[in-house]
Amino acid sequence: MQRMIAPASTVYRLLSAVAAGFLPFSIAAGAAQATATGAAQVINIPIPPPVSIPSVELTVRSQSLSTPEEVSSAALPFVITPERRALLNTIRFAEGTWKNGHDLGYRVMFGGGLMASLDRHPNRVIYSSRYASAAAGAYQFMPFTWDMVTRSLGLRGFGPEVQDQGALFLVQRRKALGLTDSGFMTPLLAAKLAPEWASFPTLSGRSYYGQPVKRFASLLGFYKFNLAQLRSIRDQRRQDLAEPGNDAARRPVCTPPTILCSIQSR
Repeated sequence: MQRMIAPASTVYRLLSAVAAGFLPFSIAAGAAQATATGAAQVINIPIPPPVSIPSVELTVRSQSLSTPEEVSSAALPFVITPERRALLNTIRFAEGTWKNGHDLGYRVMFGGGLMASLDRHPNRVIYSSRYASAAAGAYQFMPFTWDMVTRSLGLRGFGPEVQDQGALFLVQRRKALGLTDSGFMTPLLAAKLAPEWASFPTLSGRSYYGQPVKRFASLLGFYKFNLAQLRSIRDQRRQDLAEPGNDAARRPVCTPPTILCSIQSR
């Protein structure tokens, strides 16, 4: 007996709806099966148009993870797990500094210009359209916020590593680190971060500061796709380390304390 297969377009739309959180998997699976078998029963499920997944090009920095041992040796307080890295990447996506995951995003000032040096926060007010701001870096730190971060963590410079650490400090300060570590991007997590990053929506879907805001569905799609890639990288790294005689996998690619220049297992 010939096995009938659901049309690819239908399956794609169902999977897209599940990935975006619009449709439970159990319902989507039932609809796909009904289509494949030619079942007479009509399932009245409104299927949204295909969800467009933003480009998530995982460059070295945007896929870098760390272990507790490395963080300790580098005197940096936050371990960067797949869940935390996915959130950091999503913040960059929301703030307009993603730049396809490249380090260029760490140099972005408000308005889109680039700072010449990462030795320090530029502390320069930029006027653009209706707004004026001195925000800078991958996570658009305001000067007074960055001063607070550096005093609290004892960080120096404004390089990518310290910017990542500073962003996680602000996540913790907003009491959102536990939600981050759960591995789920929820409206509550976004709302907790909305007072820190204007591009994140509150529970009502608006910016905390009345500025342009990303839709939650867009953040969710980016986050889910990104997290799946990062967990796959972590799992592959673990597998490589577990293989007997695989000394190459155990050798560091870079020299500490630059902890974010290679993929590490959690």
